[in-house]
Amino acid sequence: MPEGCEPPRHVAIIMDGNGRWAKKRFLPRVAGHKRGLDAVREVVKACKEMGVGYLTLFAFSTENWRRPQEEVSFLMDLFLRALEHEVSKLHNNNIRLKVLGSRERFSADLSERIDRAEAKTAGNDGLVLTIAADYGGRWDIVHAVNQLIAEGQSAITESMVTERLGMAWAPEPDLFIRTGGEQRISNFLLWQLAYSELYFTDLLWPDFDKAALQEAIHSYWQRERRFGRTSEQLPEHLRRDKL
Repeated sequence: MPEGCEPPRHVAIIMDGNGRWAKKRFLPRVAGHKRGLDAVREVVKACKEMGVGYLTLFAFSTENWRRPQEEVSFLMDLFLRALEHEVSKLHNNNIRLKVLGSRERFSADLSERIDRAEAKTAGNDGLVLTIAADYGGRWDIVHAVNQLIAEGQSAITESMVTERLGMAWAPEPDLFIRTGGEQRISNFLLWQLAYSELYFTDLLWPDFDKAALQEAIHSYWQRERRFGRTSEQLPEHLRRDKL
């Protein structure tokens, strides 16, 4: 790690390209999703080793329900099996698991597994791994505003909305990564990504590994995060020309 550089506190990733990875190998799309789970394991391990505090992965959006029913069913089953087999490993490595999203369309069995997994890891104080599933940024904002309306609020401020978003307990992402070559944020953490550094790579998600994560973080270190200020107003150690 370069002198004076700290890992991003919060990394958020859109894991794109599983289907294309499989298609390139003349395999069914579900094979890409299986291989993508291996990439998740590697990135979680790398984030823990590098000192990242929060890792948020976009696994299934509110729009993904439009995909073929066979693929949706496979993804729900893969999520269920991952909860069955991976949670103990997370717990033993002091990783806290949280799931972000609506959950209204999940099966009762999947919802119960999520609750049990979150409860099992709730006391861990290491890396916080958040899986965004049945999640959309617009849904998140609307849900927060509806809470405020239900509370009888009439004059709504930014801080009031922020406090009621699904990830109100976490800092906003410092670094956003999208694999697969697309350069858009696709309704992911719309509110929270306002000042995140954006990084896009052509690598398909199953090929994204520790080295690719390090490359993304190296790019992040080259950025000058001013949050509306000028370079001259920044502390010397945060100025790009000092990195």
